[in-house]
Amino acid sequence: MGRITLTGIDKAFGTVRVLEGIDLDIGEGELVVFVGPSGCGKSTLLRLIAGLDRPTGGRIEINGADVTRIGAADRGLAMVFQSYALYPHMTVRQNLSFGLENSHMPKPEIATRIAEAARMLDIEPLMERRPGQLSGGQRQRVAIGRAIVRNPTAFLLDEPLSNLDAELRVSMRAELAALHDRLGTTMIYVTHDQVEAMTLADRIVVLRAGRIEQVDTPLGLYNRPANLFVAGFIGAPNMNFFAARIAGGQAVLPGGLAVPVPGRAAEGAAITVGIRPQHLRLAEPGDPALPAEVTLVEALGAETVVHATLADGERILTVLPGQPGLERGAAVRLAFDHADLHGFDDGGDRLPET
Repeated sequence: MGRITLTGIDKAFGTVRVLEGIDLDIGEGELVVFVGPSGCGKSTLLRLIAGLDRPTGGRIEINGADVTRIGAADRGLAMVFQSYALYPHMTVRQNLSFGLENSHMPKPEIATRIAEAARMLDIEPLMERRPGQLSGGQRQRVAIGRAIVRNPTAFLLDEPLSNLDAELRVSMRAELAALHDRLGTTMIYVTHDQVEAMTLADRIVVLRAGRIEQVDTPLGLYNRPANLFVAGFIGAPNMNFFAARIAGGQAVLPGGLAVPVPGRAAEGAAITVGIRPQHLRLAEPGDPALPAEVTLVEALGAETVVHATLADGERILTVLPGQPGLERGAAVRLAFDHADLHGFDDGGDRLPET
């Protein structure tokens, strides 16, 4: 089992409140990812779950047992740090066995667990090397292996891939996802990289300034962000936002383009309308569209990122498939499907459904 429940968690360092009112239930076998900007409290929350810090208020339960005041060593969790935290003077085998030996586990059981972890992570040829003789990816595998041999209730991973280069991060993401499928153990993963979050998570917890903004599946967050912050944080490049006003039962965008209201809003209300760059396209003749002037073209081969400005000077970002051959200064008309619009009220919350 590996169910973790947080109720009313607060954390303050002196007069600085880092976390406030955190309620979260993580199910057995889930891979849950904490994301948010720097300083939002995601690593602090992970340390509270691990028992490395204690909350100022609230309750932490693991499999129904209150562990709020129980130390890290007695929670049955295993943490993988960003820095790997390997002993440099020990071999890989010794790093894997050290914690088990300290718990006085029988040697045959230690050997069995190490052999299984080494096979699972493909580090069998590395067992007699020291960390200084390993690449970053190999060291990360050893750090994960050290967690696996403990057979923990849950794995806690604090930005474990941030020290790796881009290509290795992609392959390690795939390995972590496959590892989770094989083990079926609860995992909590902290990252600032939303691509990692979207590709790994069963559910994502979006944090801002010590509070939870939304908890949902990756596609749930992408398709139905609860507020402007989540809409702007999830998805790359960021969502385009436009100030609009309800007139005649429609939302009037910059330049006077009127579109169906993406939700319920009163006549005359000021709202914000969002559209993802990937949901914009070059308009066909006669299509209702936003006229714009191209200011920058980023040709990526399979797709092209187009920066442009509308007539009122507001910037708009578009991701077009392929190589449309646009140049700076070109006049374009950008169209979209009304179903792809997102609406938010003047407080930043998503408009209720119509």
